Amino acid sequence: MKILVIRLSSIGDIVLTTPVVRAIKEQLQDVELHFLTKKENELVVASNPHIDKIHFYTPDGLSALMQELKTEQFQAVVDLQKSHRSRQVVRRLGVPHSTFHKYNFRKGLCVCLKLNFLPDVHIVDRYFDAVLDLGVLNDHKGLEFHVPENAAFDEDDLPMVFEDGFVAVVLGGQHATKRIPVSKVIEIGSILHKPIMLLGGKDVSNEGEEVVAALGGRAHNGCGKYSLYQSCSILDQADCVITGDTGLMHIAAALHKPIAVLWGNTIPEFGMYPYMPGQRELFRNFEVCPLHCRPCSKLGHKRCPRKHFKCMNNIPAVEVADWVNRF
Repeated sequence: MKILVIRLSSIGDIVLTTPVVRAIKEQLQDVELHFLTKKENELVVASNPHIDKIHFYTPDGLSALMQELKTEQFQAVVDLQKSHRSRQVVRRLGVPHSTFHKYNFRKGLCVCLKLNFLPDVHIVDRYFDAVLDLGVLNDHKGLEFHVPENAAFDEDDLPMVFEDGFVAVVLGGQHATKRIPVSKVIEIGSILHKPIMLLGGKDVSNEGEEVVAALGGRAHNGCGKYSLYQSCSILDQADCVITGDTGLMHIAAALHKPIAVLWGNTIPEFGMYPYMPGQRELFRNFEVCPLHCRPCSKLGHKRCPRKHFKCMNNIPAVEVADWVNRF
C-alpha cells in the first residue's frame, strides 16, 4: 500500500506530524510512505526513518509534480496541511483522501472577538482524525526528530563555561510577536544559574550580540552560526530550553527536554503547545492572563499592533528563571 502524507510547512508543523507518520508505518503492514513538503523543509524530514520517499512542492512546478505523484499510484492521501494548495494536489490525484479539523473559524472568533470555543485537543490528536479510517491510532509516544550523527554538533566545541551545563534560549521565530524580546532574555539570563546559548537565524544575530554585550561570558551567540541539525543537537545537550512559540520548541519537545515557553500573540489553546504525552511536568507555559488584546493573531505580526507588547514584556522573568533553575 502506498500512502502520501502532505504537510508543506513549516518546521514546527512538520515535526508535529511525526507521530502520525510513525504510527502509519508501524501499524499498517507493507506500507510505503511518501511525504510531500516544500524544498526548504527537506532537512526536517530527510532523516526520518519512517519516510520512504520525499516529494517537493513548488507552485511553479505543479504540473511536473502532479505527473510525478500520479506515477506513484497512491492508494490513499493524508492531507495534514488542509490549505488551498494541498487541496489542489488532492483533487488532481483523485484518490481516497482524509484530513483533520483546523478550526480556523473558531480561531478567528478567538482572535477577533476573544470568544474561545476551541476544543481542548492538541493538534497532534486532531491529526490522528485523518488516519482513523485507515485503522491507525495514536501510540502516545510523542514527537520525533532525528539528527544524523555526521551532522551533530560536537559538544567539545562548546565554550568552556558550558562544561557544567547550559540553557538554550531560542531568539528566532518566523514572526516577531512570537519572539522573546532581548530585554526579557537579558533579564532572565541574569538570574539563571547556568550560562545560555542563543539560537536562531541570521535575522536575529544582532539581537544575540545585544544579549552577549549585557551578560558577557554568561551568554554565547549562536544565532546564524549553526545549521538546523547543529542547533537541534545543541538543544539536545542543553539542561533546559527557553523559547517562544517556535519550530525549535516542538523539536525540543521531540528531544524530551524541559521547556519554558513564553507565549506572545498566540495562546496554548490553539493546540500547538509542547506535545509530550506522559511528561507534562517537563514543560511550563508562561503567559500574561488576562490581557484584553491577546490573542491578536493565530499566526503572528511583524510588530505588536498596540505597540506595547505586554504579552511578552509583562511575563515575570523571576518566575521563568526559578522554574528553569530547577533543572
